[in-house]
Amino acid sequence: MNKLIAPYAIAFALTLSGTAFAQDTTTPAEESPEVTTDYDLDTVVATVDGVDITVAHVIAVRDRLPENYRSLPPEVLFPGLVDQLIDQQLLAEAAKETGAAETRRVRVQLDNERRGVLSNETIASVLEDAVTEDKITSAYEALTAEMTRTTEYNASHILLETEEEALEVVAALNDGGDFETLAQERSTGPSGPTGGELGWFGPGQMVPEFDAAVQSLEVGTVSEPVQTQFGWHVIVVNETRLSPLPPLEQIRPEIVGQLNQDALQAHIDSLREGADITTPEVAISPEAITTLDLTNE
Repeated sequence: MNKLIAPYAIAFALTLSGTAFAQDTTTPAEESPEVTTDYDLDTVVATVDGVDITVAHVIAVRDRLPENYRSLPPEVLFPGLVDQLIDQQLLAEAAKETGAAETRRVRVQLDNERRGVLSNETIASVLEDAVTEDKITSAYEALTAEMTRTTEYNASHILLETEEEALEVVAALNDGGDFETLAQERSTGPSGPTGGELGWFGPGQMVPEFDAAVQSLEVGTVSEPVQTQFGWHVIVVNETRLSPLPPLEQIRPEIVGQLNQDALQAHIDSLREGADITTPEVAISPEAITTLDLTNE
């Protein structure tokens, strides 16, 4: 679970437990006030010691919950979130009373939270226009143009036990014999009944001797007998082709991810170029993140 979301999820799970218990122990008249459809984002759902909690606050918390919580029925989700926000407001006020709100640890965490929320808004704005179908198509063409494509072969063979038998088959083919018929009649391999067809394969997918023979043949040319661990082969290459490119839909997620990353990086680079950024001349030791403790202040 995302660490930024975890506290919300844990608190909400506890709130739900309390809500469920309350629903089981209250009378029907106490369960809920009259439901209204007259509301907007500024509608107040609770006031805690003078601090208003609105529908907008509820939605903001809901949007940060994991999917398994967001999919809960609204009649369960809404009151649970309201109760969570009430509890959080009470706990937040308690932190002020104990002085915890003024500690360095809390202050820097609030700084980081604000920075994170605002930066996420910029990221969302940049990514909104980062991907279009035209950009995806252009990226696909550029990506596939750089891909290495190998030659693939569609071949047939006739497998025989001895070289003499293989030479007889070669002679019969040279005299006009039909390869498919001879394969069905003479081949001892499992492809014999289908005329010796092996389908499409690429370099390295067959045993080395067979692979080398296929790569040396012209389309339609019958090989001399080729010996492998399986016996003696008579081979013909039916067709060749370049290995197919992956379809766009297969690599679309990769392309979309790269377009988003490129757009965001370009925006960050432009912001850096226009910003006045300084760093100290003396580098801080990386050990600082483990030797200094925020809880001490």
